[in-house]
Amino acid sequence: MEQEESNSCVAAADGIDLGRISLRPFDLSDVDDFTSWAGDEKVSRFCCWEANFSKENGLELLKKWIFYHRWCKSICHDDKSIGVIMVIGNSGGDRCRAEIGYALGSGYWNKGIATHVVKMVANAIFMEWPHLERLQALVDVENGASQRVLEKAGFEREGILKKYYILKGKTRDMVMYSFIPNHES
Repeated sequence: MEQEESNSCVAAADGIDLGRISLRPFDLSDVDDFTSWAGDEKVSRFCCWEANFSKENGLELLKKWIFYHRWCKSICHDDKSIGVIMVIGNSGGDRCRAEIGYALGSGYWNKGIATHVVKMVANAIFMEWPHLERLQALVDVENGASQRVLEKAGFEREGILKKYYILKGKTRDMVMYSFIPNHES
């Protein structure tokens, strides 16, 4: 899924043309944009990395995403990196499911971008990975904005996993969401 098809008639509430939002592989030349949005304390609050990192630290994290994640894309506005979305697949008996994760620069919050991109990926990944039956997301219980994104994108809230994840030295409760195409109850 290199460049996404244009959705030029779709606009967010504040007038941003969602047709100008695209996904593409990260490039090392994205390091300045990446360091800017990923190093923001508001963005990194619920992410595994710390805020305010150096360009060198940003380059190392970017390299990890580029070279070690099978499906990781830069969320772009007019080809400028403003966020990340990734799908992490499993193998063996777990290959029927994958996990989606995303982060978006705080200057682009509340514009419909995250919901738009999550919907786009949730609909496309099942065609790219035909073995996939379930796409899931784990969200910190305190991250209400990300929970709303997933719900608007068609994900179903399944429940809370208590003491599930250690983030920055603290054990966190997580909300489990799933997206199952053509879900039959």
